[in-house]
Amino acid sequence: MKERIERLLEKYWEGATSLAEEQELKSLLKSHRDFEEERSFFGLLESYSQEGPENLTMPKAKVRKINPQWMSWAASVAIFTASFVGWRVYEKNQEEKQAYEEVMQAFALIRTNMAKGQSQMEVMNELKYLNTTNQLFGTIKK
Repeated sequence: MKERIERLLEKYWEGATSLAEEQELKSLLKSHRDFEEERSFFGLLESYSQEGPENLTMPKAKVRKINPQWMSWAASVAIFTASFVGWRVYEKNQEEKQAYEEVMQAFALIRTNMAKGQSQMEVMNELKYLNTTNQLFGTIKK
């Protein structure tokens, strides 16, 4: 019997016992007088398991009251700061949009002037088929 209790205790401390083995260990410890320390340990566990949550009391937490006037001031400062930051972001976006529009107008002007220049160069397209200056001017006769 003592050996069985020792084997069950060893398995219990290793965490390898089943619920039935734990119940057997508790009943063996109640009937045997040699294992006082283990018996008191299981007795404490049993007394804790019988105590329900309704018997437990939670300590009261100290609640700090916040002055509502300070909260209104803090909210006002937060709103003012958010408005200021929002306005600055809006102004920056407007400046970037205006700069983008100016660049796009400059590109449009370049494109129209380039188209004019290409149309004026169409006269030169006819010259690319001529091989010599004699063909161009036709002044030298053979």
